[in-house]
Amino acid sequence: MPHDGQDQTMTSQAPTSAILPDLLTLTGAAIAPAEAVLKQARDSVRAMVTVDGKVSGAALEANQSAAHGLAWLATYVESLRQMQTWATRLSGQDRFGETEQLLHQIAFGEYLHQIAGGIPMNQGEVVRLQEMGLGWDALAGFQCAEVQTLMTRGNSPAARTRLVELMQEQAANITFGASGLDVELEMIREQFRRFAVEKVEPYAHDWHLKDELIPMEIINELAEMGVFGLTIPEDHGGFGLSKASMVVVSEELSRGYIGVGSLGTRSEIAAELILCGGTDAQKAQWLPRIASGEILPTAVFTEPNTGSDLGSLRTRAVKTGDGYEITGNKTWITHAARTHVMTLLARTDPATTDHRGLSMFLAEKTPGTDDDPFPTPGMTGGEIEVLGYRGMKEYELGFDGFAVKGENLLGGEEGKGFKQLMETFESARIQTAARAIGVAQAALDVAMQYAQDRKQFGKSLIEFPRVSAKLAMMAVEIMIARQLTYFSAWEKDHGHRCDLEAGMAKLLGARVAWAAADNGLQIHGGNGFALEYKISRILCDARILNIFEGAAEIQAQVIARRLLG
Repeated sequence: MPHDGQDQTMTSQAPTSAILPDLLTLTGAAIAPAEAVLKQARDSVRAMVTVDGKVSGAALEANQSAAHGLAWLATYVESLRQMQTWATRLSGQDRFGETEQLLHQIAFGEYLHQIAGGIPMNQGEVVRLQEMGLGWDALAGFQCAEVQTLMTRGNSPAARTRLVELMQEQAANITFGASGLDVELEMIREQFRRFAVEKVEPYAHDWHLKDELIPMEIINELAEMGVFGLTIPEDHGGFGLSKASMVVVSEELSRGYIGVGSLGTRSEIAAELILCGGTDAQKAQWLPRIASGEILPTAVFTEPNTGSDLGSLRTRAVKTGDGYEITGNKTWITHAARTHVMTLLARTDPATTDHRGLSMFLAEKTPGTDDDPFPTPGMTGGEIEVLGYRGMKEYELGFDGFAVKGENLLGGEEGKGFKQLMETFESARIQTAARAIGVAQAALDVAMQYAQDRKQFGKSLIEFPRVSAKLAMMAVEIMIARQLTYFSAWEKDHGHRCDLEAGMAKLLGARVAWAAADNGLQIHGGNGFALEYKISRILCDARILNIFEGAAEIQAQVIARRLLG
């Protein structure tokens, strides 16, 4: 397959009638009016939630729709900025071909319309400007000729039809439209796409239907390919690659199967915790073994009655001589049975009731078997049966005097656990956004193939405008989410705070994945509801993305707080 740097999507240098003249000028001129709407919304919502000069938690909750709407509006504006950056970069490299122009044009045409008329937070909640305290005058900047042209003609039937024609011609390409990444990253993409096609896609649906763990052979091969040490520094046994490389790997493995794409997440979280908060001795002991895949970690944070409210955790760690004993219950623990170490959050100060009394432990355990999944003394567990995301399984865990060595208190200091965990949120959400892109792309892959193969009323489904329009919008939104995610990874790689950007990428990516899976199933019709078709699995897998690593509502709340603070 051609690399991204080889101009893989340039089918025509001359714009077709579907493409607007001076497209980059039009879209560039649309950024400022969108930013102006965001500024007015921000000022308006800030006034709603400010009490005595400070953002009030109670007022923020009372105006939750406005605050969350602001988060979505900011996500849309940032998405348009990053699409413009992507398009401008490709244009400067003479790689802004017809496919890329159509993706860019449709993205602006649709998202500008949604900013003006209502942004879907999900399939049942649409936030409109009036909820943020704005009237029609807030859209004064949208009356300019450039915005009006994009809104009127950007997302046209002709543009969508032509895009799908090009997508069919370019079916051999890894992505529809140049990603904008450099050749090295595209070589990494190609390597992991090939692995997914050969070793994952042919078997993933069977693993899902049988609710089986991903075979250890796959995990061992991923370890040999460096997945578990991808971003761990070289002096700690890893490859020392960028977060952008992690995004590409996660994207392509999740495209094969979200379970495989998520195997690296646990190692990423554990390594980030140790790198940011561990002692030198802990780094030397754990990081090389995580990087090599010698040990598999799992994250043990959530409790039955806490969900996203991690500050109210009740599992306690009691000091006993030279170690600790853990007592309490945890739930929604992914890949818990097979793993060797748990990054476990527990309360070391019983006098506290918030995040200040929490500590993080590197709690060692013995990997289990099918017959005895939790053989370590002081620890029990039971599987949670789930709709999708099955390849690593989910568990409830119980701890009763579970022993942890004192040297395995992360950082060697109590009360730092929540702060240590917060430092991992940027990477975790970037990685989750990447997984969402992969799942969305998988939905597009199978839906497009089905639409080409399935004949109705004497022609392929893809020839019907509403079918091809669904496929076109999948491709457009995948590229939007992709560029937002790449930007957040770039920010992280360059040492910039990016919790806002990472949160936006995760928020949008999860919605895009669900929409792609839902529309993909619709294209399949009744067959999509049959378990034998892959789209049924992809739909179930996509649904979790709006929940884990910060439910969409929590994510929007976090974004809003940052915007208003």
